[in-house]
Amino acid sequence: MSRTAIVLGAGMVGVSCALSLQKRGFAVTLIDRREPGSETSYGNAGVISRASILPLNNPSLWKSLAAYLRNDHPAIRYRWGHLFKNPGWILRFLAEARPSRLQHRIAALDSLTSLALPLHRALMDEAGVRHRLRETGSLKVWRSEAGPEKAQAEKLWFEDHGVRCEVYDRQGLSALEPDLNPIFSAGLLQMDSGSVDWPQAIVQAYAALFASRGGRVVTAAIEDLSKTADGWSVRTDGGEKRADIAVIALGPWSAEILKPLGLAVPLNVERGYHRHYHAQAGRKLSRPFLDVEAAYMLAPMEKGFRLTSGVELAHRDAPDDHAQIDEALPRAKEAFALTQPAETTTWRGSRPTLPDSLPMIGEAPQNPGLWLAFGNQHIGFSTGPVTGEILAALVAGETPVADPTPFAPERYL
Repeated sequence: MSRTAIVLGAGMVGVSCALSLQKRGFAVTLIDRREPGSETSYGNAGVISRASILPLNNPSLWKSLAAYLRNDHPAIRYRWGHLFKNPGWILRFLAEARPSRLQHRIAALDSLTSLALPLHRALMDEAGVRHRLRETGSLKVWRSEAGPEKAQAEKLWFEDHGVRCEVYDRQGLSALEPDLNPIFSAGLLQMDSGSVDWPQAIVQAYAALFASRGGRVVTAAIEDLSKTADGWSVRTDGGEKRADIAVIALGPWSAEILKPLGLAVPLNVERGYHRHYHAQAGRKLSRPFLDVEAAYMLAPMEKGFRLTSGVELAHRDAPDDHAQIDEALPRAKEAFALTQPAETTTWRGSRPTLPDSLPMIGEAPQNPGLWLAFGNQHIGFSTGPVTGEILAALVAGETPVADPTPFAPERYL
């Protein structure tokens, strides 16, 4: 008989873990309170990023702290009450910005992002959704006159780390993206990244692939996790499920399910918002772009153009604050011919983040058969498949596709 597994969480990471375990002969049940891809994995720019190898808390953060302390920067906002309630996490996050802590984290992130597009490409072929993938790269653009120098410096840095980039001047950007207004002095095309036209549809297609191969997808609220004599038990509002192993891939909810087991995970969240807009007739974009100085991304999507905001440090369930995305809209309209909203709602989500900006992938200490896969911060959509492959290989006693050491739960548990 095959071994059994329960995966908690049906976002990109959880679905990927389920597929990877299934490939290794496990009978897998995937459980979430909502349909696959309906939580954190729903709200992103759809970028499968090769270039996301520099953690947010890198040494340059110290130069920006004074600007961030005013709490009016488009890239980062925060709630003072949240910071005061989480001083330990904030101090550990800042401590990771020391130069001595940087290179091994870059190498760890590189080991994930270098495999992101190839693994997604293979899954999309299997799931029949390759048509949703654009292999046109991802674009960063600068407004200031310092843009050309900054773009060139980033190109050299990225190429030193194996990431192909190309610098564009104002005229070159107009040729690359003709409908982008000519307000940018320079751009950097990250050539080895891809993007999709609807992230949730990709997660749902992967979940459908999992189900077509005999996997079980259960929509139920998860109430409790406990050890049994021969495995793990999950209690939901639809009944109890048991399996040999359990995988926690609940993103920003992961710490809560682990706390009753005595596992105190230093997990925080980076909140973000998005809205969808129409554009003037005939206007299009070939790829997502990041307006560096205005700190928003605009991505072409199936249902219009998705505008995403910068990071908000606040409690996961705190009321919305639309200040960042409200301020991003006029800046985005300066860059591209957005018109009326394509929908009336503003989406908010929370990206799970550990102090070192690396995910937790591996077996929980002192809890045999309990496996952890969360903390992928803002690159979970990109790195879900490689996270799943690392975890499933460890479970099966294989050599993983990337060194799991930097992601070991023991570093925090």
